Amino acid sequence: MTDFSAAQQREYPWMTDAHVTYLDHASTGAIPKSSADVMQQFATLRHMPHMLKAEHFFPVLHRSRELVAQLIGASPDEIALTTNTSHGLNTAAFSLPLGPGDEILTVDREFPANVFPWIKRAERSGATLVRLPCVDEVPDEGALLHAIATRPNVKVVTVSWVSFCSGARLDIDAIGQACRARGVYFVVDAIQGIGVIPLNLTTTHVDILSCGAQKWLQSPWGSAFTYVRRELITRLEPPEAGWMSTKGSDDLYNMLTYEPAWFDDARRFEVITLPFPDFAGMNASLELFQALGMNAVSEHIAALGDMLVDFCDAHPEVRLVTPRDRARRAGVFAVQPPALDAASARLRAHDVVHSVRERCIRLAPHWYTTPAQFSAALSLLLG
Repeated sequence: MTDFSAAQQREYPWMTDAHVTYLDHASTGAIPKSSADVMQQFATLRHMPHMLKAEHFFPVLHRSRELVAQLIGASPDEIALTTNTSHGLNTAAFSLPLGPGDEILTVDREFPANVFPWIKRAERSGATLVRLPCVDEVPDEGALLHAIATRPNVKVVTVSWVSFCSGARLDIDAIGQACRARGVYFVVDAIQGIGVIPLNLTTTHVDILSCGAQKWLQSPWGSAFTYVRRELITRLEPPEAGWMSTKGSDDLYNMLTYEPAWFDDARRFEVITLPFPDFAGMNASLELFQALGMNAVSEHIAALGDMLVDFCDAHPEVRLVTPRDRARRAGVFAVQPPALDAASARLRAHDVVHSVRERCIRLAPHWYTTPAQFSAALSLLLG
């Protein structure tokens, strides 16, 4: 594993001083000190707004689009900045063309943010939402690919890259290829994958991808983004009209022309005003990821997952819900020990921060989680 100890001590000094093992990034990421410092600077400027300068506003957002694009293998003009994952999923649900008889295809046990917008769009458009059953609580990828290939009315496929409850990771390369072959729109909720698994959207076919940055990207609440494939941008009508989503609206000296033409880039999907301090904080976090190296981060988390697989092999009474294969998992690890509530209480008593979701203990380590910390946490699963 890559040694991230120097970065950990610099960005998270409390982790050295406190006896806390933070394994809950699938809920809320811990922002690094560099991000917290930037946000504090912005708070001071808001206290004294006469100190604010032009560079504290739209250049921050421009930098955010650049950093996000570099992270996911896209172009800045394909990135719309939003405040949460739900915003981007609603953009997809209410801008993609759907009508009576069309099918929206997904899998069961999806996070609600990727279900409710599609339920409502189906009601309003006459389309049908189809949820394919899981097998052993994990999405059935084979059944999904078969449905894409054989169901003639499928118009949209929408899935989470990584399941919030099982930790199962879908092969979005294969699903994207299948959708492209059939002319089906492909939408991805990527919040549990980006920041753990490298992504290159120049080679992975996705039409719309939405991701909040507050979890694995260790960024502030209120920072998020939506990717819209360039060829699709000008074909979609935004479901909401932002005051800076049309051509010429960025000219603050001439704001009353009311030009109705949307931007030709993904800014047409933005609803300003965005929280500038949150995106400045996100920029600091993304620059940290660049310095650490996404491949190194991914390998570190995968190696921790290997430790969990070995632990469950040695203790078969602990059921591993997350797929064993590295290619089928990311950073969300779900297990069912024989006495779940007691195991969760032991973890809490030893300051191991975690979640319980769908009757599973969910452990979600990150790049600064040491093997010793993770091993100690695993030992607490058994009484």
